[in-house]
Amino acid sequence: MKASKIAYKPVGLALGAVSGLVASTAFKQAWKMIGHDDDAPDATDENRTWREILLAAGLQGAIFAVVKAAVDRAGAVTTRRLTGTWPG
Repeated sequence: MKASKIAYKPVGLALGAVSGLVASTAFKQAWKMIGHDDDAPDATDENRTWREILLAAGLQGAIFAVVKAAVDRAGAVTTRRLTGTWPG
């Protein structure tokens, strides 16, 4: 394994944690706007419909995937600018 890949591992882990926090905040805000409720439904919440639960899960998955991809890509681009090598 190349030294640049090894050196990027801690950066990638930190970016992953940051992207999780950003995605969680974005999902909560989106759910407040769409669901008109402060809390998104849990899969085992008996007072929520299938439609509502599946909509929340799909929205959460989409937001997490987009945020993770954006943060990962930004990290890789920044690494290339700083070091001249692509981390992947």
